[in-house]
Amino acid sequence: MSPEVPEQAPAGIDVSTPSFARVYDYFLGGKDNYAADRQVADMVMQLVPEAPVVARGNRSAIDRAVRYLAGAGGIDQFVDIGSGLPTASNVHEAAYQTNPAAHTVYVDNDPIVLAHGRALLTEVGVATVIQGDLYEPEKIFNDPALTALIDLDRPVGIILAAIVHHVPDERDPAAVVRGLHDFVAPGSHFVLTHLHDSGDDPRIAEARKILQTGLGGSYFRSAAEVAGFLDGLTLLEPGVRHVTEWRPNGPAGPLEHELHTQMVAAMARKD
Repeated sequence: MSPEVPEQAPAGIDVSTPSFARVYDYFLGGKDNYAADRQVADMVMQLVPEAPVVARGNRSAIDRAVRYLAGAGGIDQFVDIGSGLPTASNVHEAAYQTNPAAHTVYVDNDPIVLAHGRALLTEVGVATVIQGDLYEPEKIFNDPALTALIDLDRPVGIILAAIVHHVPDERDPAAVVRGLHDFVAPGSHFVLTHLHDSGDDPRIAEARKILQTGLGGSYFRSAAEVAGFLDGLTLLEPGVRHVTEWRPNGPAGPLEHELHTQMVAAMARKD
């Protein structure tokens, strides 16, 4: 986009403040982002040019998890909390392709995500988008639009893709995730992806600083810490693994790229 052409956004949307959802969209090659978002993304990519590889690996892991749950896992309803902007292989598409009876509710508190999601994702009887905040689960699960599609007396697939790593330690991420447990039935599954502090890449400290300054907090944590966020649930095989090593299509091989060590995935079940 030419710098001389003013960027258009939905009325009332502040595009001068970067949004992680829009930075992520930029990493994935999307067009729903603005100058402030691209500035943060470009700063990260100047330091870690491979950052988009991590974003793509995360999307692929979520796609595999949803397809597994909608198939062999027997789950036909999903709630994607902190869903971000519509992109390639959305949760409802992966679920529906595997099980045409599947329903999906997307939850986000970013006004631009809501505007685009409602325009692109809402399909009667298949998917809808609601406003909600991870810190207020009662509002999410009592929303009439959610309960119209999701039967909370049956198992649900809860998707927490690249959202818990925005919860600071002082907000107790484990307690935030645990706060979702009581709203879903036994047999429900939680899928979580999270930025990972592998301890072996000195660039991560600087990337962390950029993300925390530009986006108000993105926390890289150890695999043990990520596993702890699923306490109270049964952690399923293969446990917490790098996104490309988490239930890959075909035999597990070497990491596609060393930067995949900076994002991990896990799945757990409520018994």
